[in-house]
Amino acid sequence: MKLTDNVLRSFRVAKVFRENSDKINCFDFSSNGETVISSSDDDSIVLYDCQEGKPKRTLYSKKYGVDLIRYTHAANTVVYSSNKIDDTIRYLSLHDNKYIRYFPGHSKRVVALSMSPVDDTFISGSLDKTIRLWDLRSPNCQGLMHLQGKPVCSFDPEGLIFAAGVNSEMVKLYDLRSFDKGPFATFKLQYERTCEWTGLKFSNDGKLILVSTNGGTLRVLDAFKGAVLHSFGVSFWSLHQWIQKGLEIRLQKLMPIHVWNAESGMKVALLDGKHTGPVTCLQFNPKFMTFASACSNMWIHCSEWVPSE
Repeated sequence: MKLTDNVLRSFRVAKVFRENSDKINCFDFSSNGETVISSSDDDSIVLYDCQEGKPKRTLYSKKYGVDLIRYTHAANTVVYSSNKIDDTIRYLSLHDNKYIRYFPGHSKRVVALSMSPVDDTFISGSLDKTIRLWDLRSPNCQGLMHLQGKPVCSFDPEGLIFAAGVNSEMVKLYDLRSFDKGPFATFKLQYERTCEWTGLKFSNDGKLILVSTNGGTLRVLDAFKGAVLHSFGVSFWSLHQWIQKGLEIRLQKLMPIHVWNAESGMKVALLDGKHTGPVTCLQFNPKFMTFASACSNMWIHCSEWVPSE
């Protein structure tokens, strides 16, 4: 089934999970789309079976906490950042709940974590104003970039370059093979004092870059020229070539999911998400016609969506 405007309008809530007692920080689908894993402020890591639509296993990181989490290329291992004790990144085997390796180096909270789509490389960005390049096979940092502000970062779909958003005002593009020579392109955007950049993501074809924020501005950029193609007045997340976000409406008890077409900039759907608070995480399943969303409130919902047709 092709992901069209009409198909998106037909999406409905299929499952609501209430395994967490605190805010869901992040979730990630496995590359085969069969499982999704979530991290929460209640120190839990919950693994869900997407085909059966039920929780599969719950692990805990009581000592270190768990913030950002990403699958590696193996469906039974993840890397995650901590929000307690230190800022070491941990490589965890889900099969036996044992750490495979630690990646120390950051001195402040990790705010960006991206796995290469092609190999065992991953990058991390931290409030210590650095981006570090890692290889799962070694605990040693493979590359270090000192920046002038808070970074966000992400690999392109081919794993050949990565983009770094710096100080909420510029995007720098690096060739992975020669990143030590500095960026090969820099795009400077108008600085918005009312918000900070919270994420940066390439579209699946590598032609667009989505910059999301924690406030009133976000942009879709041309990945080759840096030109702003669309600018929206609210925060949102990327869903393949579609852009979605949770909008808080004070007179409405349940938070909807708004859907835009990234190419035209037009809103194409308003989905009843049944969220009781602003949506904090949203991601599309890479293999199945589903996506998951989560809100942060007294009750945590992780909803998986399927077309009703």
